[in-house]
Amino acid sequence: MKVILLQDVKGTGKKGELANVSDGYARNFLLPRKLAREADAQALNELKNAEQSRQHKIAVETAQAKADAERLEGKVLEMTAKAGQGGRLFGSVTSKEIANELKQKFNLSIDKRKVVLESDIKAFGTYQCELKLYTGISAHIKVMVKEQE
Repeated sequence: MKVILLQDVKGTGKKGELANVSDGYARNFLLPRKLAREADAQALNELKNAEQSRQHKIAVETAQAKADAERLEGKVLEMTAKAGQGGRLFGSVTSKEIANELKQKFNLSIDKRKVVLESDIKAFGTYQCELKLYTGISAHIKVMVKEQE
C-alpha cells in the first residue's frame, strides 16, 4: 500500500515522503496513529503542490540572497566605539552589533549567528567579516572601527 507520511517514522521514511509499506503495517499502525495517510489521487496532488511550493520558495530566497550579496560585497561598514588607554576598546565589537548596524545602514536583517568574524574586534582598525546569507551564498565586507568622539 502506498502512503504519504505525515511524520518521521523510523525505518519507513521522513515526513512528506511517499512510502510503499505492507497493507497490515499501514492499516494497523500508521493510519490509526495518524502517522500517514493513504496515497489517493487528492493526497498525491497535494504532495506535488507542496513540493512545487517549497521549490519556488527556495528559488525566491536564493535570488534574494544573491541580490543582497552583490549589494554588500566589498562594502565598508563604519562603526564607532569607546576606547580606553592604548587604543583598546572597552569590551569588543560583537557580531550582534555588526548585525544591528547592517539593519540600520542597509536595511538588511541578518541573524547575528550568520556574521562570521576572523577574530574578536578589540582594537581600532579595519577587519574582514563574512556574512552567510543563504546556503552557499555569502558576502565579504570590511568593518572599520573608529573612536567615538
